[in-house]
Amino acid sequence: MYCDVALPVPLDRAFTYELGGLEAEVGARVMVPFGGQRLVGVVVGLHDVAPGDDVEVKRVQEVMDEAALLPGELMELGKWVAAYYCAPLGEVLRGMMPLTAEVRRQWVYRIAEQGRKVLYEGAKGSSRRSKLSVEDQNRAYAVLNYLESGEAAKTATIRSATGGNKALLDAMAKKRWLVREPLAEVRDARRVESVAVLAEHEVPADAAGKRLPKLNENQLAVMAELAGCGGRELVRELRGRMSARGVPDSTLGTLVKRGLVRLEDTAQAFHVTGLKQEGKKYAHEHVLNEAQTEALGAIVAAMDKGGFRPHLLYGITGSGKTAVYIAAMQRALAAGKSALLLVPEIGLTPGTAAQMVAAFGGDVALLHSQLTPDERAEQWHRIRRGEARVVIGTRSAVFAPMPELGLILVDEEHDGSYKQEETPRYHGRDVAVMRAKLLGCTVVMGSATPSLESWQNAERGRYARVEIRERVEGRPLPKVEMIDMREEFRETGQEQLFSRRLIEETQATMDRGEQVVILINRRGYSFVVMCRSCGEKLECENCAISLTYHKGGDEQSLNGEARVGQRLECHYCGYRRTVPKACPKCQSEHLYYLGAGSQQGEERLQELFPGARIGRMDRDTVRSRGDMERLLGRLQSGEINLLVGTQMIAKGHDFHGVTLVGVVGADFALGLPDFRAAERVFQLLTQVSGRAGRGELPGKVLVQTYQPGHYVNQFAREHDYTGFAARELYFRQAMRYPPFSVLANVIIQSERLEEVLEWSTKLGRWLQGRKLEGVRVLGPAAAPNSRLKRIYRHHLVLKADRRDVLGAALREMLAVVDREEIPRRAVVLDVDPMHLM
Repeated sequence: MYCDVALPVPLDRAFTYELGGLEAEVGARVMVPFGGQRLVGVVVGLHDVAPGDDVEVKRVQEVMDEAALLPGELMELGKWVAAYYCAPLGEVLRGMMPLTAEVRRQWVYRIAEQGRKVLYEGAKGSSRRSKLSVEDQNRAYAVLNYLESGEAAKTATIRSATGGNKALLDAMAKKRWLVREPLAEVRDARRVESVAVLAEHEVPADAAGKRLPKLNENQLAVMAELAGCGGRELVRELRGRMSARGVPDSTLGTLVKRGLVRLEDTAQAFHVTGLKQEGKKYAHEHVLNEAQTEALGAIVAAMDKGGFRPHLLYGITGSGKTAVYIAAMQRALAAGKSALLLVPEIGLTPGTAAQMVAAFGGDVALLHSQLTPDERAEQWHRIRRGEARVVIGTRSAVFAPMPELGLILVDEEHDGSYKQEETPRYHGRDVAVMRAKLLGCTVVMGSATPSLESWQNAERGRYARVEIRERVEGRPLPKVEMIDMREEFRETGQEQLFSRRLIEETQATMDRGEQVVILINRRGYSFVVMCRSCGEKLECENCAISLTYHKGGDEQSLNGEARVGQRLECHYCGYRRTVPKACPKCQSEHLYYLGAGSQQGEERLQELFPGARIGRMDRDTVRSRGDMERLLGRLQSGEINLLVGTQMIAKGHDFHGVTLVGVVGADFALGLPDFRAAERVFQLLTQVSGRAGRGELPGKVLVQTYQPGHYVNQFAREHDYTGFAARELYFRQAMRYPPFSVLANVIIQSERLEEVLEWSTKLGRWLQGRKLEGVRVLGPAAAPNSRLKRIYRHHLVLKADRRDVLGAALREMLAVVDREEIPRRAVVLDVDPMHLM
């Protein structure tokens, strides 16, 4: 028997291996040799047809799963993702199973011929010179002697036997004394912890039947504590409480040896936003208003009817879409089905997980990037076994192996975070729709500012549109006013970050005991540093990007980490350098700092409002979900009354005390070379405006702009998404941009500019000469971000009216890539790109 295995390599094919007496199923993982290493792949086919006589067939080394981990429905979905996004199937399947914790990867070393020669000469007393110290030479000879048999050994084994550390082993490999090889092994990734269990008898007897000595005071205290806990307690918690009372940890070990207590392993508890998942509870009820009830009725009717039913839930900010989600999920569970909720960034919406745990208790599982590999594996297996019928996660959770999946919900479906920026470059929302289609179930996409693709699908009748056009408890939408910064400059004669009106309204709002949120959608202090003498911009040494200036004493994380001093930083690759005293090019001391970010905004606000309790929310102050929760807790408690931050503050937060929102410099993005620029700015303005007036008091929004007459600002002022969508779709149709066409961005990249120029020219000439029917080719040209992380980037943009035509053109182009011997890693295909940068 043979099996075809999809491996996580950039090749559009499966590889055939001999099973050699092993048994495997389609959808199971296997460990196989490939290119001098061991890789984990997924079986995609079983057969008894041997490859040709001229092909050497290797054997499967290990079958990791007795049964298929991916059911047929997910295997079919994976094949669709690979075909739609022109991605290798093996890389798609690897992303569908977040089980890296179950494979331990390490290096092994074996002696090389050069090493044998060195060992022989050393044994003969040769004075062969080496750059190694005398001590390291002695250790090196010990390592060579240990590996003389030719067998490979792991780093830890060599270290314990000879004292040779990894640095020495790597140096010996560099000298070609040793051969270093990768090794992958299967490991048990289950997270367990010890539980102390009180034995049934009180005082045991030894083997001779004699009564054991009486217990001392410490032992009695531990026994009493265990009895008070019902006879069972986690060892770590028991020891913690007893240590506080002065009882040594060794006391528990003594009780175990005497048979009074036994230790058992149990699955480690999983925590969600500080809450334990304990049992099942469905008492978290929401009283829905008339509009919410109608929306729920439409969704439930589709679920009851069965079959593929895509819905677009258009609900204005503060309309209570989450309550509708919870009610719909409760109906799904009551019908014996499971439910999946996708959110853009779970770290930015900690309240979502807390609400779901309150509603569904132990039925909830989480899947997102902030889990450790072991936690992800644990949650994935819980879901697969059917122990968690409600799953909340980011885009990769769309592949969760949920049995009896009956409802898929995509919250904030417009958010760009659903698009993956590395291979496979899938869009979580679109994959969710396809999964629902394969399963024949209901999928609901919700947003106050739907993507124009989803809106157009609803206009065409492909999606059923459900609307909630009123806020919870009849609260009004905030009043939005535009502040013309051109007029501000004419009247004051100065360029100011904050207008006089915004300053006055902020002070008045805080004087009333209310809270203010101000959006400045840039990190750092200044985002351009320029020499006034020669005009030189200080750029990243790895990227063609201006360095952002961060002032000293900036980011102290809320968990108490040390402050970081002033610096210049690249927000793409993380490169940092000190702030120069003079221009590196002309040595002028006249450096000019342009633009204002959230850090400068916080400093100015502290100067303007010395009595304000100010907080900042951006990627520099919020580095973990715990930081976000603490910051939101301080805002909710009133400890903070003025919050400044980037677009993070617009992401679905429920600020009941905020009555004023200020927007500073958001419309600069209207000038970016991106056909989605207007859509993104409108979404940002609408979403951040929605943070105001969510409590009992009405809200107000002040938008500082240099383009008050722009249609984006006009429609945002009136909360008129429908009008904006009609205007923007008119422009998109005239220019044949999505949703009236399909796009692919082909990026050619290399560390050598000459290679990028050569390869992009070859592909450009082929595409232009081929004259693919129905496909328009733009480029090749340097990408807007022409160099990132030391990688030069050129791109071509392919535009077509039909998706099948575009897909065929891309597959034909990949054949040319292979024929011209262009490395596949050098060609990135981004189908349905969210940006062309």
